[in-house]
Amino acid sequence: MSERPISEDDLQAFVDGAVDAAREGVVRSYLAAHPDAAARVSGYAAQREALREALAPIAEEPVPSTLNLDRLLAERRRPPRAPWPMAAAACALLALGSAGGWVARGFGMPPQAGVSALGQEAAENYRVYAADRFYPVEFTARDSGALSQWISERLNRSVTAPDLTSAGYRLMGGRLVATPHGPAGLFLYSRSGGQRLEVFIRPMRLNRNARMTEHAYGGLGGVAWSDDGLGYSLIGDAPAKVLHPLADEVRRQVRTLGA
Repeated sequence: MSERPISEDDLQAFVDGAVDAAREGVVRSYLAAHPDAAARVSGYAAQREALREALAPIAEEPVPSTLNLDRLLAERRRPPRAPWPMAAAACALLALGSAGGWVARGFGMPPQAGVSALGQEAAENYRVYAADRFYPVEFTARDSGALSQWISERLNRSVTAPDLTSAGYRLMGGRLVATPHGPAGLFLYSRSGGQRLEVFIRPMRLNRNARMTEHAYGGLGGVAWSDDGLGYSLIGDAPAKVLHPLADEVRRQVRTLGA
């Protein structure tokens, strides 16, 4: 009997370390023969680790005494009063269980908000795609017009890839990515030394107009800000103060186009 084809469930189980031993070799052979799938799985794994690191402080917090199992069982044995306490406990347990699941299927809301959340999302996506040797972008620079149109339609705002050639960075291309706050556009750049740079854009519900703020994300530097309800974050493998002039140039171009 022929081997059943590799499915998305197989790839997800492989990333989660849950594929059975008999199937693991088949999946590895498939990934070796399909670089695009291997790059996608690599991205899933990197994103999973980045989000696990970001959520680690929450996961390590002690379980509240109100959710102690003995206490919950004692409450259950008592005569029924009102349904609210048990409903609240059930919701809390469901939230804890969901946080322990495979994060590539859906992001939990991070503790940050506004431009802080924007910068964190940009850094997580940089770690996934800037390091990808096979498939860092979905649209190449040759199709930059189609890329900008695609992102603009999904964000419901006019978006164009900034031109950073004067700083030595050429546009590689970009893609549309998911965040806990909706879709975002990602433009990726590179320079002759191999360094890569990301410009990350998404609509803002909070901090619709926020001044430039420098950030550091585990070795990455970034500058995040927002103008007229659209947030921008420039991320790279350099200190934020080094990247700030590039962020100034991106903001200048965006404001010039919007004038």
